[in-house]
Amino acid sequence: MNFAKKWGEKMANIKSAKKRISIIQRKTARNRRVKSHLKGIIKSFDAALAASDLDTAKEKLALAEKRLMQAASKGTIHKNAASGKVSRLTKRFNGAKA
Repeated sequence: MNFAKKWGEKMANIKSAKKRISIIQRKTARNRRVKSHLKGIIKSFDAALAASDLDTAKEKLALAEKRLMQAASKGTIHKNAASGKVSRLTKRFNGAKA
C-alpha cells in the first residue's frame, strides 16, 4: 500500500526518504496485525466469560496479558494502556468468578 498515492501527496525524491516510507509501511502493517490479534484474543476472552467457562477464560486472560505486555514492550501500544486493559480484564474475570 502506497501512502503517498493514497493521500494524493507527492512521492519522496531522496533515497533515504523513500526508504523511510517503506520502513514506515512495514511497521504500520506489523502494528495493525498485532492490534488485530489482540482484539481477537480479547474477544475470545469475552466469549468464554459470557459462556461462564471460567477455565477457558482464565487461559485467555493469561494469553491476553502476555500478548498485551509484548505489544507494549515493542511500542505497538503504550505500556500504561496495556496495563489498564489487563487490569480491566482481570477485574471482569474476578467479578464473574465471585
